[in-house]
Amino acid sequence: MGIFEELQQRQLLAQLTDENEIRELVNNGKATFYIGFDPTADSLHVGHFMALCLMKRLQQAGNKPIALVGGGTGMIGDPTGKSDMRTMMTKETIDHNVECFKKQMSRFIEFGEGKAMLVNNADWLLDLNYVEFIRDIGPHFSVNNMLRAECYKQRMEKGLTFLEFNYMLMQSYDFLELYKRYGCNMQFGGDDQWSNMLGGTELIRKKLGKDAYAMTITLLLNSEGKKMGKTAKGAVWLDANKTTPYEFYQYWRNVDDADVFKCLRMLTFLPLEQIEEMCKWEDSRINEAKKILAHELTELVHGKEEADKAEAGANALFGGGDLSAADIPTVQIEEGDYRDGKIDILGILVKAGLCPTRNEARRAVEQGGVTVDDEKVTDVKTLYSAEDLKDGKLVRRGKKAYKKVIS
Repeated sequence: MGIFEELQQRQLLAQLTDENEIRELVNNGKATFYIGFDPTADSLHVGHFMALCLMKRLQQAGNKPIALVGGGTGMIGDPTGKSDMRTMMTKETIDHNVECFKKQMSRFIEFGEGKAMLVNNADWLLDLNYVEFIRDIGPHFSVNNMLRAECYKQRMEKGLTFLEFNYMLMQSYDFLELYKRYGCNMQFGGDDQWSNMLGGTELIRKKLGKDAYAMTITLLLNSEGKKMGKTAKGAVWLDANKTTPYEFYQYWRNVDDADVFKCLRMLTFLPLEQIEEMCKWEDSRINEAKKILAHELTELVHGKEEADKAEAGANALFGGGDLSAADIPTVQIEEGDYRDGKIDILGILVKAGLCPTRNEARRAVEQGGVTVDDEKVTDVKTLYSAEDLKDGKLVRRGKKAYKKVIS
């Protein structure tokens, strides 16, 4: 089975142009492809996960990835799926984020001579002469067609600025430049990027002739991948300083039952045959599948040692193991947190981030949802000294929210 057929079986491909040519290129390791990443933060998150795994798969099959970071387009911001205009970033912030991206991407793809490339579209976009750009590129885009594009519909309701309207032209121009500079003959992106991607394909063919190869593929569930990156507490980052390996492990350990095998198929590098066998497991084994998913993805991002530690921590927390050795999120109670040498349970819950306010902490205790070392706390006036906390105590709110609290 070629890599193209594997991508299909893993349900990664949705819409594409020139299917036969695409199959021929990727199966024979002749594709030079790019995926774009706007540097809107100093870390990638799990919404980028599918794209990174795809780049790794294709590189292993002999194809050449180009990771395009939007140092230029990031000055504008992609309006796709946004109800409001993005906050403007400084060039210094963008440059810092780009450096952080490369470090994280290196865990998935191999950079170097003749291997993967990291390219910044600031190299050609920031020095463009606007009048020359509009005269050269503008005639190839129909405003009527652009207004019908899915990527602009939501923004049209609240008002689409002319600044954002330029984004499609700039993204299309990226593909043209990558084609001319590096022989890039393929682009991948989320299903919400289809209009922008088609714009780049058509621009190459209009500017360079019908013989110019330019192909597009979208990821079937990239929009779901972006949803994966958000939880009630915010984004799940690939940076261990933002989301610890244990928290990352627990995120995947707690995915919905309906998504487990889909995530195994799309995101892990387990053989398809093994995954298909796992899909036959009865409901009673769904937790085993979740553990496999969580360990595989944590190892991919943070390495085997961290994945093993996260798994051990989860087993200790939920399986009655040794908590003293468990690698679970820990909160330090500092001297200034004590009043007359004591801190009450409400203060601990707020300090640990398990409740946003003392009022909510009070309700959690009164409703019987708080335990300390597996003993329910029902008195909101319960106090703890530094001596009580010196060895650490496991504080839980509900079944899934917990922290180890130590003095």
